[in-house]
Amino acid sequence: MNTRKILTDKAPAPIGPYSQAIVVDGKFVYTAGQIPIDPATNNVVEGDIKTQTRQVLKNVEAVLVSAGSSMKSVIKTTVYIKDMGEFAQMNEVYGEYFTSSAPARSTVEVARLPKDVKVEIEAIAVVE
Repeated sequence: MNTRKILTDKAPAPIGPYSQAIVVDGKFVYTAGQIPIDPATNNVVEGDIKTQTRQVLKNVEAVLVSAGSSMKSVIKTTVYIKDMGEFAQMNEVYGEYFTSSAPARSTVEVARLPKDVKVEIEAIAVVE
């Protein structure tokens, strides 16, 4: 198995011992969970679940592009959400990013996320 670590300044730098993504055998990209940190300021984007979801998906997209993939090549996501009562608003923004072919998805309500954000999303995609 051949792996390649991905690191781009267009997404938040890892805040621990992990990679933004790993490309496996040049075929698949596995991203780390992305939270709503603005890579330009390294601060959490304040706002409602829609605002935070939008930033998370921008970060996911930046990592995928750096790995040679894109949002249209995502085959699976996992969404971690702090309050399932905000699912519909998160889903509305999520749908803006996955318009043509929605990937498989799991959504899990969690007690707490890093930096007390509202949402975290990870993705698996095919390298284009």
